[in-house]
Amino acid sequence: MTTTATIANDEAARLAALRQYQILDTEPEQAFDDLTLLAAQICETPIALITLLDEKRQWFKSRVGTSATETARSIAFCAHTIQQDDMFVIPDTLADERFRDNPLVVGEPRVRFYLGAPLVTHDGHALGSLCVFDRVPRKLTREQQAALDALRRQAVAQLELRLNVDQLARALRARDRVEEAQQRLVNELRDALAGARYLSALLPLCSACQFDIVIPADPIAINTVTEGVAEALRHKPGIAGHEFEIELALQEALANAIRHGCQGDPTKSIQCLVTYDDAGDVLIVVRDPGPGFEVAGVPNPLEGTNVLKGSGRGIFLINQLMDEVLFAEGGRELRMRKRHTAAAGLL
Repeated sequence: MTTTATIANDEAARLAALRQYQILDTEPEQAFDDLTLLAAQICETPIALITLLDEKRQWFKSRVGTSATETARSIAFCAHTIQQDDMFVIPDTLADERFRDNPLVVGEPRVRFYLGAPLVTHDGHALGSLCVFDRVPRKLTREQQAALDALRRQAVAQLELRLNVDQLARALRARDRVEEAQQRLVNELRDALAGARYLSALLPLCSACQFDIVIPADPIAINTVTEGVAEALRHKPGIAGHEFEIELALQEALANAIRHGCQGDPTKSIQCLVTYDDAGDVLIVVRDPGPGFEVAGVPNPLEGTNVLKGSGRGIFLINQLMDEVLFAEGGRELRMRKRHTAAAGLL
């Protein structure tokens, strides 16, 4: 009785194939345990094993009739089985000079009979065997051998199925990683597109930009901005007499952005943009990354019990100092304008 595949003789390739199946030292599996149980019952032997051989050992994927989990490859009967194209039978180990002194023969489990069927993969590599042992010399019937060969084919089919399932799972995980990466890219592109559209909408406001700076949400950085703005607006027509109002309003805007928009977290950033247009108007935009707020809900600090509260004073002061004040982006962006001459209307 011969196997349907020709066993490859290249041991390095056989070991590489064994590693590809990723089955060594795995937990017991019912599909393999059922096959060893049937093998023991059909062949009427006390021991049945599904073994796999690596460089140094014979490891038992499934076992009946023994508590051992592995043996050294040097004493393994199955090391001979994987060299065969057919079943390997030893009717009486004591009558076979190759095995009469084997530790498994002279010691426990005192093997006298062995029959092993090589587990040959689709590409011709014998990874191990389905084998049965007995403690007395004997022979199997033709029917028992045919049944063991059928069980061997099922064991190989389980190995191939297990490999295919693992490969499919890895492919699905790889696909999921690619899809996640693609989704992140799509989201980044959408965010970039939204940002580009938003910046495009601001271009008419920023065409005469004199000052654009990003600072950490640290109160110490406020002076950096106010000094930069003062330098940018120095000697601009129409600014004289309004420098203090602009500087104070900007300080309040930055302080609010740091305190409320960034929650005082210096790892976050605030952007300040200053524009001086041909009409002599100054537009200042302060942006923070915070959650925003409902502008209409900010209390007037001069009304009723609000006099005793600290909230709302910064916005109230900015409204008093600047000619126009507008919040955008849900309160995350403050636009305030100081006009060259007083004028009505918002941005």
